[in-house]
Amino acid sequence: MQTEVETQIYEKLGRIEGEIEDLRTLLLQGQQIPKRVVSLGGLFKGVGVTEEDIKEAKSSLFKVGI
Repeated sequence: MQTEVETQIYEKLGRIEGEIEDLRTLLLQGQQIPKRVVSLGGLFKGVGVTEEDIKEAKSSLFKVGI
């Protein structure tokens, strides 16, 4: 005869098992769908990027204390 605690444990394990199966399915679906490479093509055509622009972008990216 199972106690109430044992019954609750089995129910919870069943729910966890279902969640794991759902996660597994999601992961497998993610692997089957190849990621499409998005080309920026002519989006920035004619725009010049200098070393100074790159340095400024890096410094603003890693700014601390905001």
